[in-house]
Amino acid sequence: MREMAQTVCLVVLLALGILAAPLTSEAQRPVKVPVIGMLTPAPAPHPIFEAFRQGVHALGYLEGQNITLEYRFADGRFDQLSDLAAALVQRQVDVLVTDTTDAALAAKYATQTIPIVMATSISPVERGLVDSLARPGGNVTGLAFQPQELMGKRVELLRDAMPGVTRIAYLWHPTTTAGPAAMLQEVERAARALGVQLQSLEVQGPEEFDRAFAAMTQEHAGAFMTIPSAVFWAHRTQIVDLATRHRLPGLFPEREFVEAGGLMPYGPSLWESFRRAATFVDKILKGVKPADLPVEQPMKLELVINLKTAQALGLTMPPVLLFQADEVLQ
Repeated sequence: MREMAQTVCLVVLLALGILAAPLTSEAQRPVKVPVIGMLTPAPAPHPIFEAFRQGVHALGYLEGQNITLEYRFADGRFDQLSDLAAALVQRQVDVLVTDTTDAALAAKYATQTIPIVMATSISPVERGLVDSLARPGGNVTGLAFQPQELMGKRVELLRDAMPGVTRIAYLWHPTTTAGPAAMLQEVERAARALGVQLQSLEVQGPEEFDRAFAAMTQEHAGAFMTIPSAVFWAHRTQIVDLATRHRLPGLFPEREFVEAGGLMPYGPSLWESFRRAATFVDKILKGVKPADLPVEQPMKLELVINLKTAQALGLTMPPVLLFQADEVLQ
């Protein structure tokens, strides 16, 4: 009888062991760490990605612990974006984060299934990235703005900074900005309303910057402005250096130009946009589909004035403009 009881106990223990084995194996299985692909045409390192890292950190993600960031830099070679996007897709990243319209287009061409978050983009509906801002459809969402809506205000600000200016140069790039014709029309309208002549200068790449600034000087432009362009952003130091050499005050779309020594920017805060992009990634990792996340437009537009640059150019910034500025760099 005792032997039978021992046999039954042994069978029960073996059965429990067999049942427990899969549970133990399951408990020991490593948790998958999501991989976020970061695609940019800019050269490495890209300081703006620090804003994204701060954003994901605030949401509880720590790089190297519960999230991995996989970077691909094109070093200013836009023709490399497609190959870099394909490499990230092959890496099987969980989400792709892009920082320009060009990078977003390359990512969408590379994958129709991996979610894509645009940290910043221009006119994504017109460029075919999303069906609409409210209902993106597909696998792309994020942040975007319509640059033509700001062009008139930029002309006004440049005129306010230099009340006596009669001619403004308008530097633009045709292939990396959505709707250049619409923006040019808006700038022309604003210039006419203010009685300012406009000098339109198209450049294909940084190799033509010297020619453009020489033309500004030859035609006696009193100031210049640029459109939002990944090409201009990637080569902002060269543009600012040429502006300094030709003693031309410039108004730019992003504050990074001013940090490089330019006069002033007016536009969305890229830093805030990248921090906000982290919330899109968080929602997607928690199961929300990109098609169900409306594209957001930047909530904050910032005006920054580099007072040191103004003084070097011999400009006295009007007090009313200094009052309007979100920040004045001494």
